[in-house]
This record gives sequence, structure tokens and C-alpha cells, in this order.
Amino acid sequence: MASATTDALLNPACTEPALTHAIVTGVDSALNMCGSSAKCVGVSAVPTGHPQPVTAMIGVHGKVSGFVWTSFSERMAIKVVEGMVQDKVDGLTAEVVDAVGELTNIIVGGIKGQLAGTAWAFSHITVPSVIVGDGYQIAYAHGLQFAAVTFEHDDRQAVLLQDRMMQVSISLLRL
Repeated sequence: MASATTDALLNPACTEPALTHAIVTGVDSALNMCGSSAKCVGVSAVPTGHPQPVTAMIGVHGKVSGFVWTSFSERMAIKVVEGMVQDKVDGLTAEVVDAVGELTNIIVGGIKGQLAGTAWAFSHITVPSVIVGDGYQIAYAHGLQFAAVTFEHDDRQAVLLQDRMMQVSISLLRL
């Protein structure tokens, strides 16, 4: 059940409520599977900020066409993957990169389920592509419906705020 604060974040006047709700629900479910959690701390109808250094993208197609991507701090990616594989992970390894792709696949599957039967439904997804590193930007075409949801991970040992951050974004074009 969403809190009053989460409800207010999910329904700003400029975002599509179905998209933001689907993202939050998909992330909550996927992180719970990893023994982890994160709270929604922001929603935007435009691309926000600089992407984190571990980003996975998945293409979607159905009544709409577009992309869903997740963007993690390196620390958060490692912590969530440790929960997923139930083992300690030593840094950003090939295993972590693969697992971030799989976690994104799980999140997108949750979003897909939430959007089924809506005008934003999609039936097909691509395999994930994972980008590792800083200094990249993502350009967007005009005319897309966009939603970005920012989360703060529950990692109490992370000193820097940026180490606890994750963003999930979706850009869709109705066909």
C-alpha cells in the first residue's frame, strides 16, 4: 500500500499515473525478490539528472514502442545483486553486470504486467543491454510519453546519497 507521500509523488500533474505506478510496483517487487528495498523519492515527466554508472536498457513493443531503463549507482548495483545471488560480490564484475540486466528484465516484466490492458500495454521486450561507466547522455525523440522515477536504496552503510540512488525511466510512443 502506497503512503500519502508516495501517492503525492506518483501523481504530479505532468506525469501519466499508470506509468509511474507501474514503475514503482515493478521496482518494489523486483527488489523484494533480492531481499532489498528502496523508497520512491521523486517522479518526473522529463529526463532528470545524469545517469548512474550502471545502466540497463530494454526495448518494448506492443500498443506502444519505446524503452525502459534502470540506472544504478555502482554500490547499489552490487548490494542488490548480492541479495539476488545470496553471496558476497567483490566489486563491479561481469556477474554483477549480467545480474543488473536480469534485474532490469524482472522490473520490466513487472511494469509489463501492470500496464496490461491499458493504452500503454506492450507485449514484447528485447534482451537487456548494460552500459557501464560515466560521461554518457541519452537523447530522446520529440513526442514520447516519458516518466522517470527516482528511488533511494535502504543501504544504511552508504555514506554518500549518490551511492543509494536508482532511477527507472520509460519512454513510449503510442502506435
